[in-house]
Amino acid sequence: MDQLRNNVNARSLPGSNALYGSSTVSKEQEPLHRRPDVVKSKQGFPHFRERVWVKKLVHDRRIRFGTWNIGTLTGKSMEIVDVMVRRKINFMCLQETKWTGIIVDKEWKKDVVDVRRVGDRIIVLKLVVGQDTFNVISGYAPQVGLAEHFKVKFWEDLEGVLQDIPQGEKVFLGGDLNGHVGSVARGFEGVHGGFGLGEMNGKGKSILEFSEALDLSIANTWFKKREEYLITYKSGGTCSQIDFFLIRKSDRKYCLNCKIIPGESLTTQHRVLVMDVRIRDRAKRRSPLTLGESRGFGPRGKESWWWNENVQSKVRVKKECFKE
Repeated sequence: MDQLRNNVNARSLPGSNALYGSSTVSKEQEPLHRRPDVVKSKQGFPHFRERVWVKKLVHDRRIRFGTWNIGTLTGKSMEIVDVMVRRKINFMCLQETKWTGIIVDKEWKKDVVDVRRVGDRIIVLKLVVGQDTFNVISGYAPQVGLAEHFKVKFWEDLEGVLQDIPQGEKVFLGGDLNGHVGSVARGFEGVHGGFGLGEMNGKGKSILEFSEALDLSIANTWFKKREEYLITYKSGGTCSQIDFFLIRKSDRKYCLNCKIIPGESLTTQHRVLVMDVRIRDRAKRRSPLTLGESRGFGPRGKESWWWNENVQSKVRVKKECFKE
């Protein structure tokens, strides 16, 4: 009877067929909770001798956007590409004295479905990434000294571009907007994150009002940085923040970081601003119309779906040939 009780209370060692009970375990052994090879009460994960790989259906990827006022592109093309490679920038919004443009990493070139230019100061690039549609916009607001009607036209054109984009599509607008939004939100809490630079001016207030009207958020004001990583324009003793990334408020949760990268000497005044965004790629399901689809175990024997009259006739012909 005692032997039967011992067998019932015995435990099985992982990886072994041996049984052990209280009478067969040495008192000098460590407690069970210190031995990871013992699972009590059938809890925890089973112990496999081989590694088990689980295929993810959703994969996180990172895209890095950049915006940079380079002054002039003449003689700088290769240097800009080198900066993009070193800094791992996938999309670079460029502003030049006479035009704007976007440089695309060759990895993403195949995803571009449309490119549209609106005047000399706005360009829109549309691409499809998995189940999402991205709209990358490069803009260059008129600087101080130009006539007022040029400034009005730029903001009207930019508003028209954004209103034409369906609400379900993502927007990433980078550019030199020539305004100071200030270091605090001041009534624009949903637009301004409270981590800006300097004092708000009239043009900066226009940027904030524009963003609020179109449900946008200024990405580089939502991350607390040292002042050196907020300055986008530096000339002599003048330091300011006039380059920005604007995204939809609903997409702010996908924005991982937004900062200045100091140290690039391609231009003497403007500095490159980068924004990291997380996207999710979902594994594509095989189309049943293209490859067919099987659910569980099919019927056994010759009653299977493929054993039709056409196949049977060919098998009979083949058998007759062998008999001859």
